[in-house]
Amino acid sequence: MKLKALTIMALLAMSTAATAEVKIALDGKPDMEQSGSYNWAFAFGNALKAGGMEPREMPAGSVGNEAEKFDQVSTGLLEVSLSDVRAVAQVDPFIYGVRLPYIFDDAAHMDRAVAAGQVFDRLNETLAAQDVRVAALVPIGPSSGIITTTQAVRSPADMSSLRMRALDDAQIAMYQAWGSSGTVVPWGEVPAGLQTGVIDGYLNSPFVPVMFGQTDFVRNFSDAGVIIPMRAVIMSKMWYDGLSDADRATVDAAVVAADAANRDWLARASESGLTALEEKGVTVQRLTTEERGVFREASKAVYDSDLMPSDDVKIWTDLSDANR
Repeated sequence: MKLKALTIMALLAMSTAATAEVKIALDGKPDMEQSGSYNWAFAFGNALKAGGMEPREMPAGSVGNEAEKFDQVSTGLLEVSLSDVRAVAQVDPFIYGVRLPYIFDDAAHMDRAVAAGQVFDRLNETLAAQDVRVAALVPIGPSSGIITTTQAVRSPADMSSLRMRALDDAQIAMYQAWGSSGTVVPWGEVPAGLQTGVIDGYLNSPFVPVMFGQTDFVRNFSDAGVIIPMRAVIMSKMWYDGLSDADRATVDAAVVAADAANRDWLARASESGLTALEEKGVTVQRLTTEERGVFREASKAVYDSDLMPSDDVKIWTDLSDANR
């Protein structure tokens, strides 16, 4: 398989050397107003173009699902992908630290902790065997809040009767720590689940109900600030290592520019995401620091579960505390 991929890469290199095309697999709609990941991709592509490279946006789903995108990056058929963090975690679960509830106060805190812990270097040492590298962590929106169809939530006690949609066992454990319950539901089934009462809500960024047209049945959003929803930008290591020094420098500079554009957008979106919900008739609960603290304290039980090795949890919590 690797030999075949190398042969394909060689042929592609000969055919695209003049333009240095860089395919970027998007994760959602190209929406500059509501998508943090597209703000990153747009700025990244513009910086590549300014450096003489030719970016090509690949619409979400056009190159396959998450597993297929990872395989294409691994074999060099796809240069860059905005991917689910879980795609990286399948190779190195250490990255799951970014999804510990309340591990980061905000994106700036995350950036400081990741830099201080040389997290990318650690991940890329493991991912090298798959010919994949992580180039960035990209918030797709403001920190996750609690989205519900009926019950307004200001405390864990308000969730005792709710059954929440979960991404995985980690989120189920978090809901249980809050005194609620969760069930894993694929994203495509969430609208029907909310409307039929199979689930009462889910955790996500405030832009999500608006982006996916759910405000007819989603009625409440609690600004609990639980987790920063994000994508991992993965790159083909084979492609990246094969670039000229000048093109590699262009790619590195483009990542820096894209990170800055994403963080600038995020600063604006932290309030506009809430007002966008209110304009659609969704009630927004703006929690106080003290109210968020109750959720934060209850969430600590998840840190001590079997979902992550205790040594890894300690690394992440130490980084968080040292860089707060």
